[in-house]
Amino acid sequence: MSVQSKPVQLTPFAAALAGALGGCFSSAVVYPLDVAKTQIQALPGTKDISMFTLLYRILKRDGLAGWYRGFGATMLNTFSTQYAYFFFYSFVRNSYIARLTRKLPAGTMLGPLSTATELLLGAVAGALAQIFTIPVSVIATRQQVGRPESKKAEKGEESYDDSFTGVAKEIIEEEGITGLWLGLKPSLVLTVNPAITYGLYERVKNLALVAKTSAGSDASMSPGLSFSIGALSKTLATVVTYPYIMAKVRIQSRNADRDEAVENGLPPPTPHTRHHRDKSRHPSAVGVLTDVWKREGPIGWYQGMQAQIIKAVLSQALLFMSKEQFERWAITILLVVTRLRSHSSLK
Repeated sequence: MSVQSKPVQLTPFAAALAGALGGCFSSAVVYPLDVAKTQIQALPGTKDISMFTLLYRILKRDGLAGWYRGFGATMLNTFSTQYAYFFFYSFVRNSYIARLTRKLPAGTMLGPLSTATELLLGAVAGALAQIFTIPVSVIATRQQVGRPESKKAEKGEESYDDSFTGVAKEIIEEEGITGLWLGLKPSLVLTVNPAITYGLYERVKNLALVAKTSAGSDASMSPGLSFSIGALSKTLATVVTYPYIMAKVRIQSRNADRDEAVENGLPPPTPHTRHHRDKSRHPSAVGVLTDVWKREGPIGWYQGMQAQIIKAVLSQALLFMSKEQFERWAITILLVVTRLRSHSSLK
């Protein structure tokens, strides 16, 4: 019976850095798809347009720059969210495993964590990450959706500032500082999405590695296998949580406010009227889903899901595929830094 060497344990910092870099890489590759799926989810007038048709319209109207609207904010959001998630996930998971290991008899190996435990740890990590990073997500969503006609008319095309700081300032002026946390509740509910994704990924990966070992193959994850398992995991997670994903985008883009006004026979809110309204009164995710159900039926809950799955699956699969490589690079960097520190201490 062969004895397997103990794998190198990444610190939470290194695991978070590897995940964040992988997340930025995968998001950058599919970014135009992200812009298209966000507009389909947020703007009811685009629900019957395919993602690729919308991409063509954006290119024709705004040029190549239209495909990368809000790119900086989205990359910052991706890096901060992925870093925070992987940091908290690695920290919580390692702490939990260390606690279980201390309770085992000496020499006993801890088996793989159950799927339920992986899901719970992932949800805790996701909730912590969302609380700290959602303001950047709100700004990025507003930039991707673009400026409403009411704002163009009120402020003028030239005076409208849709930069990162300009959008942030506008949100604070209209909503107060809490406006940067719009959609926090559905975002916390959606922590089950990465929890399902990573929990399923870890479970399927373990099964695949066991199968490869039993067949006498090298017990390591190839990029292709990581891509396939990542795609499968993200597809399932997206289908299960999509209605809340759509509701969150509408809340953050403020299209839910316009939908609510139209539903009640009122004129759509303008920046001026928003400033004087009760800032705590916004449609909840359940309210958004209820309104969509009344207008469009259950099919409305899945508006833009095809675009979401294509973008999310490609991005997540690329993340899993690149994360393995980034982890190897992180280990190398840690070894180099450790040796440099050792040489410095000897001088």
